[in-house]
Amino acid sequence: MNSKHIGLGMHSALIAVHIDKRPPMVEYGALSSINALVPGEIHAIGQHCGNGWRKVFNIYAKLLVTLDNPVYLAAKNTKTWQNFRDEFLLQGTSNSSLMFSEPHIVTPTYQIRLIMGKAYAKALLKTSLRDAAFDWLDDDFAIDLQHHMIICPYFDYRQLSDIKILRLSHLINSLINARPEE
Repeated sequence: MNSKHIGLGMHSALIAVHIDKRPPMVEYGALSSINALVPGEIHAIGQHCGNGWRKVFNIYAKLLVTLDNPVYLAAKNTKTWQNFRDEFLLQGTSNSSLMFSEPHIVTPTYQIRLIMGKAYAKALLKTSLRDAAFDWLDDDFAIDLQHHMIICPYFDYRQLSDIKILRLSHLINSLINARPEE
C-alpha cells in the first residue's frame, strides 16, 4: 500500500480533492510529493491539457468560494471565483489540494477529502477505502462522517451543476462545523 501523498496545492490543506488522473504533462507525471502551484500555472495546464482540466479548476474554485468558513476568506474577498482560481487556488496558502494519490482511512483527521467521480470511488471502495462507512445520500453524493470524506460527481458541469456545487458546499460546511475546535 502506497501512502505517499502526491498532488498539487497546499500539503496540509483543509480540503483535499482526490482525482484519478494527472494533467498529461511531463512535470506532473513525475511528481512525487505535493507541490504548490504558482500564479499562471492553472492557466498553463488548461491551455496545454484542454477544457476538461479547465472545468476541474473552475468547479474547484466555484466550490471554495461558496464555503461558509473563515479559512476561505481569500475566496470570499476576491472579486470573482475566476480571480480566486487564478490568484490562490492550489497555491501555497490556498488551503486546497488536488491529490493524485489514493485517499486512505485516517483517524482522527481534520482534513475533508472529496473523492471525485463515482467510478473512481467505487474502485477505491475495493482497495484503500474498503473499510470506509459511506452513507449514500442519493445517486450523486455519499458521506463518511467519521473520516470526513465525501464522494461527489466528477468536476464537470454536466455532472456537477451549480445546484450540485451548492449541495456539496453544504455537505462540506456541515463537516467543517462538526469538527472540534482546534
